[in-house]
Amino acid sequence: MSYAIVGFGKIGQALAHAFARKNIDVTVASRRPPEALTPQARAIGPTVVAKSLRDALEADTIILAVPFAEHREIAKALPNWRGKIIIDAMNALVPAGELDGLPSSAFVAKAFTGAKLVKAFNHLVAAKLAADPIVEGGHRVVFLSSDEEDATAAVAALAKQLGFAPVKLGKLNEGGALVHARDRVWGPLIFQDLFKKEQ
Repeated sequence: MSYAIVGFGKIGQALAHAFARKNIDVTVASRRPPEALTPQARAIGPTVVAKSLRDALEADTIILAVPFAEHREIAKALPNWRGKIIIDAMNALVPAGELDGLPSSAFVAKAFTGAKLVKAFNHLVAAKLAADPIVEGGHRVVFLSSDEEDATAAVAALAKQLGFAPVKLGKLNEGGALVHARDRVWGPLIFQDLFKKEQ
């Protein structure tokens, strides 16, 4: 499984730190050319490699860590996203009317034709996401929601690999609503920094 983070702001860099901590290869890309990202990527760790957006999109699993309004532009980069998992780490602070009445991730999923979309890594602030997720014997929780069970399982496995405790919330329009920002209102689980003890 290959991974890419699209967007190299605070959240993208925080996730890159999580990959680097576990020596997992990850490509990073943004609208800027790869050479502009390379110094920061190298500073994070040797497993973090800056590439062009087109090259990054060859990954099996792509984490969207861009401002919400930019996702449609990225979606246009490929005619079809079949076989790929898209992890939506964005928060959409836009009126519900702009989302066709859908949860923001379901709205994003429509743009990425053929992909399997999982909402994840969006409820923690960058500093928490970048920090070691293992604290006092517990693992920092990341919430996952998706309409695709196999994709949820794959992202849960990645979250575990990164040292987090994945908690599945179910479908996007059910438990997923707990981690969605809508109409400038945060879902009740956003910014909740929870830990799960190993059983």
